[in-house]
Amino acid sequence: MLVGNATRRVAIIGGVRTPFARANTAFADADVQELLTAALRALVERFSLQGQRLGDVIAGAVIKYPRDYNLTREALLSTALDPHTPGLDLQRACGTSLEAAVLVADKIALGQIDAGIAAGVDVASDPPILYPKSFQRLLLGSARGRSVGARLAPWLKLRPRDFKPQFPAVVEPRTGLSMGQSCELMVKRWQIGREEQDRLAYDSHVKAAAAWKEGFYADLVVPYRGLEHDNNIRADTSVEKLAKLRPVFDTSGAGTLTAGNSTPLTDGAAALLLASEEWAAARRLPVQAYLRAGKSWAVDFATGKEGLLMAPAYAVSAILADTGLSLQDFDYYEIHEAFAAVPPCLFKAWQSADYCRDRLGRDAPLGAIDTARLNVKGGSVAVGHPFAATGARILAVLSKLLAGDPHARRGLASACTAGGMAVAAVLERA
Repeated sequence: MLVGNATRRVAIIGGVRTPFARANTAFADADVQELLTAALRALVERFSLQGQRLGDVIAGAVIKYPRDYNLTREALLSTALDPHTPGLDLQRACGTSLEAAVLVADKIALGQIDAGIAAGVDVASDPPILYPKSFQRLLLGSARGRSVGARLAPWLKLRPRDFKPQFPAVVEPRTGLSMGQSCELMVKRWQIGREEQDRLAYDSHVKAAAAWKEGFYADLVVPYRGLEHDNNIRADTSVEKLAKLRPVFDTSGAGTLTAGNSTPLTDGAAALLLASEEWAAARRLPVQAYLRAGKSWAVDFATGKEGLLMAPAYAVSAILADTGLSLQDFDYYEIHEAFAAVPPCLFKAWQSADYCRDRLGRDAPLGAIDTARLNVKGGSVAVGHPFAATGARILAVLSKLLAGDPHARRGLASACTAGGMAVAAVLERA
C-alpha cells in the first residue's frame, strides 16, 4: 500500500558483518541468535542507532531450531535499538538477506517506514539433529497419558532404531539430489570445464586476500570471538593446487566439482541499513548507493527442464527489462558463487541466442560481461557462504564499491538459492 503520493528513493547507508568462519572452527559453539545479535549490535554502533525506533528489521536463517521461531525480534531486543522496533523472520534459502533488503526497500519506497535493517545469519556448525517420527510419537503418546500405566505403555514399543539421529542435508526433496550433484548436471549441460571452475575459484581467493590486505573490509567486518578475518581465504592457493583435488559430488570420473571450487559450510551473520534520503540526511548519514530494483524468480528444476541454480539467468533478465538496462550497463557485478561453476553457466546462458529466445523470451542474447568487474573483492568460494547472510554481504560490498568509485554508476547483484530460486538487485551510485 502506497503511503503518500509518490514512491521514494531507497538509500543504502552501509553494512556490517561478522567474520565468516568455516564450519566447526571459530564459531563452532555459537548459535544463530548470538551471531545475528552480534551483527545487529555492530550495525547499531556503526551508525549510532542507539535508542532509535526503526520501521522494521527483516532477517532470517536457513538452519535454525524451533525455539528460534521469533529469531529476528529476539536478536534485536538484545541490541540498543528502541525495543518498539518490530522484527520479521524471513527465509528464501541462500537469497534470504538479499530478499530481506528488497522487502525493506519496498516499505521505504512506499512510505510505510523511513528506515530498516535487512540481515541474515547461519551457523552450519549448529544444525538441529532430529530423531525418527516413531520416537516423537512415543513421547507424545506418553505425554498424553492420564494415568501412570497410560504414560508408561508407549515406552514398551521403544526400539533401538528410534534412537538413530537424522542429520540435516542440503538435498532437494523433489529430486533427492544435493546442490552439488544438481550443479554437476548443469556443468555437463553447459560444458563448463574443470579448469575454468578452478580458475574462478583461484581468482576468488586472490581477490579476497588482496581486499583484506588493502583494508577494504576494515569497516565492513567486526571481530568476533577472537576471529578478525574470514578464515576460509587461501592467499597461497594456486590453480595447480586446486587441480589436484578430487571431485566430491560425482566420483564416476566425470565430476568436476571439488572442495576447492565449491563454497564451504560457513558460520556468520551480516546486516545492512537502508533508509529514505530524508531520514539519512536528518542524521547526517552519508548515502553509499540507492537500491533501484529487486526481482525474485524460480525455475522448473524438478522435471529436469532447467538447472537447479539457473534462476539468476531469469531474474537478471527480468530486472533488466524492468529497468530498461542492458547486461553491460554495470560497473560491478556481484554474482553469488554457490559453486565456481555457477557464474560460467549463467554467462553461457546469457550469450546463447537459443536460450535467451526460448527460455527468457528475448529477441537477442543478453551478451557477455566484463569478468574483470566480477566479484572484485572476492566471492563466496573464498569468503565463505553462511546461507542467509550472503545477500547482505554482497550488497554491502557492492554499495561500498559504488561509493568509492567516482566513475561508477551501477552495480548488479544476484544469488541462486535452493528450491530453484533466485534474487537479483540493481544498485546505483549516490
